[in-house]
Amino acid sequence: MRQSQQQPRHPRVAPRSPRRDTQGARNLRPRLEQLYEDYNREDAAADPVQIVRRYSRPEDQEVVGFCAAALAFGRVASVLNTIETLTTILGPEPAAFVRRFDPAAPHAELRAMVHRWTRGVDIAALLWVLSQMLDRNGSIEKFFLEGYRSDTIDISDALDSFSQRALALDLRSVYGRVPKRAGVCYFFPRPSAGSGCKRLNLFLRWMVRHDEVDLGVWQSIAPSKLIVPLDTHVIRLGRCLGLTRYASPGWRMASEITASLRAIDPVDPVRFDFSICHVGMMNACGYGRRQGDAQCPLKGICRPRAGRAAPASRSRRRSSDSS
Repeated sequence: MRQSQQQPRHPRVAPRSPRRDTQGARNLRPRLEQLYEDYNREDAAADPVQIVRRYSRPEDQEVVGFCAAALAFGRVASVLNTIETLTTILGPEPAAFVRRFDPAAPHAELRAMVHRWTRGVDIAALLWVLSQMLDRNGSIEKFFLEGYRSDTIDISDALDSFSQRALALDLRSVYGRVPKRAGVCYFFPRPSAGSGCKRLNLFLRWMVRHDEVDLGVWQSIAPSKLIVPLDTHVIRLGRCLGLTRYASPGWRMASEITASLRAIDPVDPVRFDFSICHVGMMNACGYGRRQGDAQCPLKGICRPRAGRAAPASRSRRRSSDSS
């Protein structure tokens, strides 16, 4: 039986963009546009989306995409290795594997997996949740759309509904006695709880947007509704560029950075995410570092802060590990 959708507790108001000086705002758009063009290539950088792109069928891209995004926390090499292990288990037709997934079966290879604090049983629970979505709605997209309204500011309410309904599905068949805070819950955070929902927003970016990086599998959600996936690199660049006034990562910061990017491109603000993120991954961002912005392709329009890098380290832990 379907669960009733609860309304999120936070008020739904449009976030305001932080105020930038006129010259800085005028310089930002062309520099971000150039950065986007430089990185809008499938092979621009090592990224989990490259594994998702190996599959040609939309139903397989959707399933592998959700699993890959769900596991996208930690060092890139470790993330890619875990996703490769999982796709080997899923085989050449991941959607078919998930549709016939038997939660009572041993799944020895799957249950032997470990990714940081995530255990194999949690990944098995994730596959079982996805299996129930496909059984009920035919696709993850259709399950998501049950809580989506096109007249809302962004996808925050839909994400709340999605995670709530996902965790209301059967978990006992995998866990037996379901823990108070089952590991699978980490894959379904909620904006109303303050989470930046980095990995869910990453999955949505892959599914909704379409260019040389993102796949555009879903057709019912406008790119303008997306929220930037808030990882440590986006936090650093967002603060350096004056895209946010917030110091602590979470949904408010992700929403405000997106609002700033929406002022540059109201139709597709999140298209800058991939390039901004990989500037940070290349260690070109000078935030909190002695090098300043000497190596940054955005040099001259960012304001790296001098001093210790401790705030960035805390942001990394909270945004990458808790969202």
